[in-house]
Amino acid sequence: MVEEMGLAHDRRWMLITAEGQFMTGRQYPKLVLVTASPDAAGVTFEAPGQAPLRVERSEMTETLPVEVWRSAFTAQAGSWDADFWFSDVLGVNCRLVHIGPDTTRRTSSGPPKAVGFADGYPVLLIGTASLADLNARLATPVTMRHFRTNLVLETEIPFIEDHWRRVRIGDVEFEMVKRCSRCIFTTIDPTTAQADAAKEPLSTLNGYRQTDGEAMFGVNLIALNSGSIQVGDRLTVLA
Repeated sequence: MVEEMGLAHDRRWMLITAEGQFMTGRQYPKLVLVTASPDAAGVTFEAPGQAPLRVERSEMTETLPVEVWRSAFTAQAGSWDADFWFSDVLGVNCRLVHIGPDTTRRTSSGPPKAVGFADGYPVLLIGTASLADLNARLATPVTMRHFRTNLVLETEIPFIEDHWRRVRIGDVEFEMVKRCSRCIFTTIDPTTAQADAAKEPLSTLNGYRQTDGEAMFGVNLIALNSGSIQVGDRLTVLA
């Protein structure tokens, strides 16, 4: 199900420091080893060497100020079990927060839409041909998991998705807002949590996919309506 904030349950949970700053695998690579299984009532987390953690949304009754990049807004906290669990996993004090549909955070480009804890936009799409093109240039291929995309499209032409402006998938129309600039997070192996010594695949992307000093890979989307999409749906280019 696609909502204004993106795929249901996606990018709705985040860790913050005591100062309210967001924490990601860029600074804390062990985070990529944590798996989350969300549902309507809450989420279950698992991590190597840890007992599973269940968090109910009903526990999150405390309102806290948080920041994602330069965006300041509020989120909900309240599960001390989760705070201790994640602090143990990462070896640093942190708190788990949740964001609901009443958030004041909005996208900065395109029609203003609610957005959760994503860097800037609720949906990211990458074509399989684009990944194949990149992997043909790498000594060690990478997977889509390196790019944390939530929509993968089977394509034959590399980077064809860069040229679309509006598309339909299933019941939902999406506006392509911008190409996605990539950072050092892409160099963290999602299976081992180890950083690539040669800073790949970012180094290669910087060599042939750079615009205004940033490596581009994938496109950021916003949903123009709510609706259902599922694996196997065709994409129709509208503009």
